[in-house]
Amino acid sequence: MVDPSAFLSVRALSEGYRAGRFTPLDVCHSAVARLRMWEPRLNAFIDPMTDEVMRQAEQATGELARGEDRGPLHGIPVAIKDIIDIAGVATSFATKAVPPRLAARDADCVRRLRQAGAILFGKTNLLEFAYGIAHPAFGQTNNPRDPSRTAGGSSGGSAAAVAAGIVPLALGTDTGGSVRAPAAYCGIVGLKPSHGLLSLEGVHPLSPSLDHLGILGRTTEDVALALAALAPSPLPATAPARPRLGIVRNQWEHPAVRPQVRASIEAAAARLREAGVEIVEIDLPAPEAMAAALLDILLPEAALVHADMFRQAEAGYAPGTAAQIRAGLSLPALRYLMAKEEQARLTAELDGVFAAVDALIAPTVPFLAPDTDPALSAEGDDEILTLTHANLTGAPSVSVPCRTDGGLPVGLQFTGPRGADAALLARVNQLAPLL
Repeated sequence: MVDPSAFLSVRALSEGYRAGRFTPLDVCHSAVARLRMWEPRLNAFIDPMTDEVMRQAEQATGELARGEDRGPLHGIPVAIKDIIDIAGVATSFATKAVPPRLAARDADCVRRLRQAGAILFGKTNLLEFAYGIAHPAFGQTNNPRDPSRTAGGSSGGSAAAVAAGIVPLALGTDTGGSVRAPAAYCGIVGLKPSHGLLSLEGVHPLSPSLDHLGILGRTTEDVALALAALAPSPLPATAPARPRLGIVRNQWEHPAVRPQVRASIEAAAARLREAGVEIVEIDLPAPEAMAAALLDILLPEAALVHADMFRQAEAGYAPGTAAQIRAGLSLPALRYLMAKEEQARLTAELDGVFAAVDALIAPTVPFLAPDTDPALSAEGDDEILTLTHANLTGAPSVSVPCRTDGGLPVGLQFTGPRGADAALLARVNQLAPLL
């Protein structure tokens, strides 16, 4: 039997509910069936919360039947990265350093989703504490486009759940690209909003000055609807009729960008130009220097977050995570302070760039989904090379899929001015048919 709700957008699901074609209960029954079809092959969920999902679906179905309509997310299943608290549900952090912790209350983002009528659809797998290494006890999340490859990290479970058609939306976190890289690998949309726009209350920290809540979805419109529900106030969404885009030359032309990725992004840029979009070249500091600055901030901040726990339970961490924490504990304070100065300089420089262009475009990551999650690195052939400018500056950045000649997905990243998140999504939604 063909599932009429599989892979539908949030808007299409919402319209289907109100037209009586199906109900949130129908959609969640189908979503659970798809989850069972894929798991454990994907390893996307730590706790699918199936009984609670169906209870919420019954409630949402009854509310809509009574005309109690909370808006476009009412009855929409949303998966939650298992570093984000849901009241009464254990948060595992995908670690063995501490036992799963029963959350006393919802994270702010979860509370806002409940208020919007969304259905909390399970806790998704992640790299340990969102820190770049899969704990052996939890394992890597695999890619629905090719399960022999990674879905990416650290929000890989959330990305895989969307890409596999289990849910239309999921929450993740992005400190150095952890929403956008999985989105690119899995062929979906991933948004890292402006730093501080969305509350991180109830989300376990990694590097507070770099951490962002993120949204993964099937379309830019879906992500925009979720952003509107999660943001504390309405966001202006006006986009210019003829956008002016900037290409950062040392990212676009970086030797790490693989031929398949280069072919897809060049073809997308050509289609944009043919449609009348002006594209100009922009200079920013070398990608390796920006990645090094990001790691010089991330490593010591993460070490401070974990210092007490690490002293008490070092053996419970994955070896790779433990090595990163040790590196952060030993990093000289001067390097951290210099990186913070570089962060401030780059933020001011990028603010100036957006006086001349509406958005920057770059390959989200320089290669296709690898077999295993790449280690954090500032070397010349690393996945964070084209991701770090947005995390360092706090600018909103969204990865969207490009057309490819078959094979694995390629992501194109759009980065806009700080605070202009909704306008960036509106602009990308306008351009998406060309990509």
